[in-house]
Formats: sequence, structure tokens, C-alpha cells
Amino acid sequence: MELGLHHLRPRAESMTEKEGVPLALIKRIGVLGANPTGRGIAELAATRGLEVVLADPNRPQIEQVPRLLDLALQHQLEKWAITEAEKRVILARIHFSDELADLSQCDLVIETLLEDRETREEVFRSLDRICRRSAVLASNTSTLSITALAAATTRPAQCIGLHFLQPVTRAKVTEMVRGLKTSNETVQCCLEFLATLEMTGVEVYEAPGYITSRLMAPLMNEAANLVMEGVATTEAIDTAMRLGYHMDRGPLEMADRMGLHTLLVVLERLWEEYRDPRYRPSPLLKKLVRAGHTGADAGEGFFCYDAGGNRLKPGRPEQP
Repeated sequence: MELGLHHLRPRAESMTEKEGVPLALIKRIGVLGANPTGRGIAELAATRGLEVVLADPNRPQIEQVPRLLDLALQHQLEKWAITEAEKRVILARIHFSDELADLSQCDLVIETLLEDRETREEVFRSLDRICRRSAVLASNTSTLSITALAAATTRPAQCIGLHFLQPVTRAKVTEMVRGLKTSNETVQCCLEFLATLEMTGVEVYEAPGYITSRLMAPLMNEAANLVMEGVATTEAIDTAMRLGYHMDRGPLEMADRMGLHTLLVVLERLWEEYRDPRYRPSPLLKKLVRAGHTGADAGEGFFCYDAGGNRLKPGRPEQP
């Protein structure tokens, strides 16, 4: 999602109160971004009993979210994972808005925007003005500097990276990325928050790609090259990796779930930072993104998907 700076509408006054909810007591979270990651975080947090404000200045996009969340929870209901009553309670805990000001009373705000440094820095400046002084500000970035984002605020000790993996509701781990001034209290606060979500937090010191993106992006990129070179079909590649290396999903479906446009941005940033050939984006990946075939959320990437995000067979045909 592209978030133009002209869409940012913070409150006119800044938050100057010194009292508030202690960092360790996160009861209400804000999520900025109605993309798959943002929706996944909102769904998971609400399922675990937290109040959630899901905001996105793009009104048409935020208006689609209740239907998409209802669809995701209906899928859980059909698998007997939740009851109809639980589904209603979960949805009731999620509040939707196209105003950043509605995030002002959250104890933790997580932004899930695209990997654009200037936009994210401006968002952090706005959240710093809007949110209570005790609030923690987190970014879901996988490549950008948390130190740089934190420097745009007056609370760098309360800024941290929380890199959630896809699919958020099934992943059991989240990378907690320290900036230069991130405090131990902020790290502990986020550890407890992730424990509430029944996730493990892995502490990471800032470096482009952190752990997961730096290791997995080259794998997904090389899988795309295999398809482009006609070495094997998408189905064969993912089957080999799933069964041979005990992966829940193969690298191509993982790329689709991540979003091929997001993967492309990650690879471009890693290539810019390290100049290592393994990070040079596959021409096929670029071609799919240009065509709008960006993965599960778009309905088509390396594989095709229904409206609920369930994978359909077969995958894309072999490349000539």
C-alpha cells in the first residue's frame, strides 16, 4: 500500500501527558495498514483478547477489511477452530478507522506499511505527536533502520522493530529488532505482548534483512530463477522443498504469502546494501509484479488463490 504523506492527519495538538498505562500493560493495540500483515496482526491480537484499532488513511481499503476478516474467521469456523460466538466476539474487538488520531489511546502501535523510508519516518513523527507518552511505537519493516525511524521521534527508547512473518496467525515467532536506543523495558514489554499472542520473540540487533529476510529472500529468489529457467514446475519446486526439508510451505508459496511486491522491495534493498549477487532480483519476479500478479492477496502469483487466500491448483506453467 502506498501511503501519501498528504493523507496523514494527526491531531492538531501534541500529546504532552506524562502519566499513562505502564509499558508492561498492553491492553489495546493499534495497527496501521490494512494489508495482509496488518489484518493478520489485528485478527491474532483480537483472538487473544486484546482490543485493536486497525487504521488506514486509504478509506476504500479500510472499508474492505471487515469483509476480509469475516471471511478469514469463517474459514476458522468451518474447521471447528472457533465457534460462531467466538467469531462475533473477535470481530467486536476490532475497530476500524481512516484517521491516525484514533490510534492515540493505544498502548502499542505497529505500522505495517511498504518499505519506504521517508513515508515511515513521517509516520513515526506523526505517531509520536498523536500517541500517549507511555506508548511503544513499532515497525514491521524487514529492511529499514529502526534507529533511523526512532530518530524521527522524541521517544527513541520506546521504538522497536516487530517483524511478523506470514501468515501472521500461524507463525510462532516474531523478530524483535533493537534500534540504537531501544530500552530493555521496551524489549521486555514486547516479549510479554508476544507471549500474549502465544508467539516467541527473537531479539535481533539491527542489520539489513535481520535474520529471516536475509536467509529466506535468496531462497525464494532462486526458486523464481528455477521456474524462469524451466528447471522444474512451481509445484515440483515447492513439493521438493516441503517434503525434502520439512517446510510447511515451499519457497514459491511463501513468496506469494509474503507478497511478491514486498519480496521485490526486500531484495532490492538487500542488493543495494550488500551488492551480493544472491540478492539480485529474479527477472521473473519483476515480471510478475509488473503484471500485478503479486501473490495470494491479489489472487495470483506463482500460484492462484481464491478469495479466502486458499491456494488453487495448478501453479503457473513452466517458463519456455
